[in-house]
Amino acid sequence: MSRLACDFGPLSLQSPILTASGCFAYAQQFEQFLDLKRLGGLSTKGISPLPRRGNPVPRIYETASGMLNSIGLENVGVEAFLSEKLPFLASLGVSIWVNFFGTDFETYVQCARELSEGSAGRIDVLEMNISCPNIKKGGIEFGTVPEVAHKLTRAVTEATDIPVVVKLTPNVADIVGMAQAVAEAGAAGVSLINTITGMAIDVRKRRPRIATTYGGLSGPAIKPVALRMVHQVHRALPELPICGMGGIISGEDALEFIMAGATCVQLGTINFSEPSASVRVTEELDALLDELGFENVAAARGCLESLDPEPPHQEESPWR
Repeated sequence: MSRLACDFGPLSLQSPILTASGCFAYAQQFEQFLDLKRLGGLSTKGISPLPRRGNPVPRIYETASGMLNSIGLENVGVEAFLSEKLPFLASLGVSIWVNFFGTDFETYVQCARELSEGSAGRIDVLEMNISCPNIKKGGIEFGTVPEVAHKLTRAVTEATDIPVVVKLTPNVADIVGMAQAVAEAGAAGVSLINTITGMAIDVRKRRPRIATTYGGLSGPAIKPVALRMVHQVHRALPELPICGMGGIISGEDALEFIMAGATCVQLGTINFSEPSASVRVTEELDALLDELGFENVAAARGCLESLDPEPPHQEESPWR
């Protein structure tokens, strides 16, 4: 068995390196840049019941060590995804995570059910996005209140036999409480983290750089926040599978997330500047595990040794 093989809950991955939703399109566009079959898996663009055109331009702006985006979850919709995109994805032989969302409670459940019924066993994970700050209705509204997230997760998991992984927003006061709420509702794991809400201003025009004013900040700038949240959730809920993401651009970055408690990771913003980055990061991670004497990637998970034998006290949540 490969040193990189790992289990994410009920799933077996050939590698812990996946690509992130919204940053790898539907994968076919990247076929000329890398061997897609070397990925551990990939997460698709967010899919909604009906097609979406997304937000007006400008909707991307490069920042120091990162990127602001406000794409607005543009996508082809469930029907076109199942007929036009999924057959190619299923042919790759890697783990397929279909990111999905709704604009209200009912459409979240509807989307999960339609994807499940039309997948014919070709979808490994439904990654439920309750954390996107770039749509005016839904998304982040479900990602900030544990009770609401619990109720939604419960309804979605009851509507499908496919494992549901919930993608959480960092824009909350208690990330552990959110993770515990969805785990208790039946989530197979969590994805941490989505983008951090931010903005940029053109001082000469006195206008925001993004048409919607605010956008989601991604890239290396958010990595310390993402690592902290992965570590907090793993320390509180060590049995909960975590897919970590947020500014990963190297094998060492990936190993940091794994040592903090992630089972696998997703690469996002780096795909825009280096389309083949996931293969390079996979090779770097493999070499680093060998260098550090880890028999396999699972042995590195959560192995972080604290400098402080008494971790800072965290306020208790009703979900903890």
